[in-house]
Amino acid sequence: MGNKLETGICRWPEEVIKLSRELAGTRLRQVIGSFIQKHQLPADFSHEIEAYYLPLALWLMKRHKEGQTLVVGISGGQGTGKSTLSDFICLILAKQGFNCCTFSLDDIYLTHSQRLQLSQEVHPLLRTRGVPGTHDVQLGLDTLDALCSAGDQSQVSLPRFDKSKDDRVPSNLWPVHSGKVDIVLLEGWCLGAKASITPIRPINSLERLEDTSGSWRRFINQQLEGIYRELFQRVDIMVMLCAPGMESIFEWRKLQEQKLRKRTGAGMEESELDRFIEHYERITRNLLIDMPNWADCILYLGEDHHIRAVSIGVQIGECKG
Repeated sequence: MGNKLETGICRWPEEVIKLSRELAGTRLRQVIGSFIQKHQLPADFSHEIEAYYLPLALWLMKRHKEGQTLVVGISGGQGTGKSTLSDFICLILAKQGFNCCTFSLDDIYLTHSQRLQLSQEVHPLLRTRGVPGTHDVQLGLDTLDALCSAGDQSQVSLPRFDKSKDDRVPSNLWPVHSGKVDIVLLEGWCLGAKASITPIRPINSLERLEDTSGSWRRFINQQLEGIYRELFQRVDIMVMLCAPGMESIFEWRKLQEQKLRKRTGAGMEESELDRFIEHYERITRNLLIDMPNWADCILYLGEDHHIRAVSIGVQIGECKG
């Protein structure tokens, strides 16, 4: 992956490596096997879990301070594996006696009617969920505040969004987290994104043909400079799943959609998916350049979608993009 990556990589702390090997070979062995089966992962994924997923969970566990709620952000482009990683970390932390909770930026999208109104008042492209400006950021802040201040008897409702209906699940059907929270895992494809500092010229056909004035792009930038910054600043530790480039993200997202069509018979065709991903391309490319310079932990993915290296607490420059 080039000299930048090779010179910047550091290993997990020795005590984390030792504990990870011990647990993977003893009482967590069956847990790992069940996780792989439940998530329909390939059998050789156990190596990735033992080399990266489990050490990361243990490393985060050691970052937690008694009596405080640690907010961990997990950022990465579409199809990088954020949900799988979050689920595994939460499972392992629970096995280690921590009260853990996960929620996603995907679960705080504005309702369908709210986005429809936004598309009429600001720009038609805002009808499509995903980009900054299409989330209820205040709902995210309120949820984080409730989780971080929760006590033993607290009941905190966690927002949910139904992508099959392109609308938020009614609040009376949201899952409820009971009790205090030691660690919150907040994941999202644009988590930690910053406003673009480059000239806002079109970078793909969507921007060129459907945002000729640049007003959609300017609105997104304004959002990232506003309330989104407040939400992102609530993250104590940022973990990034770093793809080798935008081309890989296009490919992995297409594979996700193919599996969805095979499983449910529904899903976007390739041309529809290309246009959909182009909504996120600008921010994703900026994240690939910017976030490796400051994230607390970076997991570098190869083109085969497997994690190839880890960097902890060092600045090593950009991902390929």
